[in-house]
Amino acid sequence: MITVVSTMQLESNSENEWDQLLRERFKSAHDKAGWISGQLLASAGAPSTRVIIGTWRSRSDWEAWHEDPAFLASRTRLGELQSVDHQTVLYDVIEDAQGTN
Repeated sequence: MITVVSTMQLESNSENEWDQLLRERFKSAHDKAGWISGQLLASAGAPSTRVIIGTWRSRSDWEAWHEDPAFLASRTRLGELQSVDHQTVLYDVIEDAQGTN
């Protein structure tokens, strides 16, 4: 299992559109092989900073999603709404502890 963490800075006043595009992207991932979960985070101290945390069964599943038409359709517009190109780091999951609530 891998977790992918992407961090980006958004253009001023683009947050609502960018967040909506990401929600749609998450919906498109739900039926993809290897998709486990995803989170979209906004920094409390920096409202134009976004962090995406996605968990996939394997790197190859995550990479295959990047060829999906729904993923590619939103890529250009998301990039236009960012002020700095995103930074992405992949992590191998050693332990996944989740609550029962």
